[in-house]
Amino acid sequence: MQSSLLSLPQQHAPEVMQYAPEPPPAASYPSSSVELGDLKRILVRRRFLILATAALLTLGALLYGLFTPALYSSVAEIIVDPQDLQVVTNDVNPSRVPPDGGITMVESQVAVVQSSGVLLRAIAATNLTEDPEFNGQGGLLSHLLGGVLGSGSAETDKTGKTLDALRRRLAVKRADKVLVLDVIVTAKSADKAAKLANAIAQAYLADQASARAKMATDASDSITARLEEQRKRVQRAENAVEAYKSANNMVMAAGNLVSDQELTEINTQLAAAQSRTATLKAQVDQLRRSGGAPDATSEAMRSAVISSLRAQEATLVDQVSQLGTELGPRHPSMMAAQQQLRDTRQLIARELGRIVAAAETDYERALANQQALEAKVAGMKSKSLDTDQASVKLRELQRDLEAVRSVYATYLQRAQETREQVNVDSTNARIISDAMPALKKSWPPLLLLVFGAFFGGLGLGTGLALIAEYSSPTVLSSAQMQSAIDAPVVGVLPARSARRGWWPFGGTTTPAGQKMDAVAGLALRRLFSSSRRPPDWPLVPSVLLTSAPEDAAQRGRVARLLANAAAARGSRVLFIDTNSAGGGQKEPQPGLLDVLRGEYAFEALSQYAPGSNVAVLGKGRPKAAFSEAQGVYFTQHMLAQASRNFELVIVDGGALADNLNASPLVAMVDEIVLVATLNATPMRDVTAASQAISVMGRLPTGALLVDEAA
Repeated sequence: MQSSLLSLPQQHAPEVMQYAPEPPPAASYPSSSVELGDLKRILVRRRFLILATAALLTLGALLYGLFTPALYSSVAEIIVDPQDLQVVTNDVNPSRVPPDGGITMVESQVAVVQSSGVLLRAIAATNLTEDPEFNGQGGLLSHLLGGVLGSGSAETDKTGKTLDALRRRLAVKRADKVLVLDVIVTAKSADKAAKLANAIAQAYLADQASARAKMATDASDSITARLEEQRKRVQRAENAVEAYKSANNMVMAAGNLVSDQELTEINTQLAAAQSRTATLKAQVDQLRRSGGAPDATSEAMRSAVISSLRAQEATLVDQVSQLGTELGPRHPSMMAAQQQLRDTRQLIARELGRIVAAAETDYERALANQQALEAKVAGMKSKSLDTDQASVKLRELQRDLEAVRSVYATYLQRAQETREQVNVDSTNARIISDAMPALKKSWPPLLLLVFGAFFGGLGLGTGLALIAEYSSPTVLSSAQMQSAIDAPVVGVLPARSARRGWWPFGGTTTPAGQKMDAVAGLALRRLFSSSRRPPDWPLVPSVLLTSAPEDAAQRGRVARLLANAAAARGSRVLFIDTNSAGGGQKEPQPGLLDVLRGEYAFEALSQYAPGSNVAVLGKGRPKAAFSEAQGVYFTQHMLAQASRNFELVIVDGGALADNLNASPLVAMVDEIVLVATLNATPMRDVTAASQAISVMGRLPTGALLVDEAA
């Protein structure tokens, strides 16, 4: 057999069959490159980088917390009422509560507390410029920077540094929905922090009082400066009124023209005279209508003389009646009494006549007085008509005078009020809680720093791991592998061996190994289920496995695993290893290369592994090269002969980019499978292996992945 193979000339070789299966179309595979589930693989693979980063940051935080000087914080609380104290009605700072309840106003006070004016007051009150902790002169670095950079005067430089240092140590906060400001100061000493917080709170109150006093002083000075001008305006208005009255011969009394006052008084007198005349006329008319009985009038009834005479008359009537009964009509006493009665009645008649005459006299006098007053009023009215036009202009001048006087009086009163407000503090703010020395340090929070550094290190390490993965991407998922090689992934195998001894072939299979054999068998079924191999194809079904050089160990293990899985199901398997020389001797034994050169027959070199259905064919002796056509022919001949005794051929093709001896096998095998390790094999190596297969005239028909995390 060997001699016949050797005597076959190359030019008389039969035509080589051209069948080669094609992979499914590319559109049937996902095109995504990275899945969310692949993050775990990246983190597990680069766990040492993540843990090292976390440990380094944690150590740094621990050292910082142990060697950093402790700082203490104290808090002073100030309540600020948006409605100020109402000291006077016309306050320079009117108290109005804004629509938001004063929240905006109180928020602005946060900036006021941190202003330079307030802090400089606190610095002066505590002599903080002499404190090395704040004046920037406590360390060697500060001295060196001051000498190199230079500055202004030493005192100004010290004050500025103290102010900057205090600002860095100060925090002013306001809790939500409250009008209370928290003044927080941090220092190396708890007592110093409390002292500074209280000093800043007091400086804020003093600054507010000073600002309001200055506003009142400025307002008072401004109003006082306007008083002289207002006084001159009043004087000019008064002079204008007096000059006009003098020019128009107008005499004023109690703010009114004398002529107007006289006309008013005479009108009053005329009204009274008319009333008296009407009354007297009524009396006279009544007396005249009474005829012969004037004694029945009301004037007669009210007269005391008439009343006295009537009483005497009544007495005499009684006396005459009594004497007439006792003495008779001719008795002298009777006659004397009758004479007295007549005399009394004559007196009454004369008195009634005098009353009538007096009423008529009073009436005539009142009528004359009324007529005189009417004449005088008429004369004055005609005279007042001449001064009406002048009075209109005078009233206009007087109105101007009153307006100017009112403004002047307002200015004068306001100046006095603002002058008094200078000494009154209307700020409705007070300290409700003085700062107390802190009982424990506020910085550094060692436990918080350590935990923060640890979890921050984990996050940073994760970021670095993702960056490292992005800069050098590896195979992360089946979808990514399918997209890279344009062929399906037929299985994912765990990295650990499923047998107690997987080389040589055979041995007892553990339950875990049975599961792995099942995965390998399923992968083989998937490979050949999608193959377009004709039913009458004379060559034995064959699979060639290749990979990047770094995955040589995993590729060899997967190849043997596939052979074992097929053998475990009763198939006779030929395992061809293109990488080993076979036998372990110093002198390589005949193998695949000898068959491809036509020097040995295939049946003479394949050997079954003890206790297994797997026959092994090694690499052989690389002593002489063979042509491509010769190698393809003998490969076809070998696979045709193998179909008589084997159901499957598994070829460990090595890294095809470095193993050109396997190119004849690439041309004739049914399936070409790429082996890669998840999260370890670089994508550039996968691309290089796929390109090497393409250079040999074929495309990968599938891929097998090894999961080291399984």
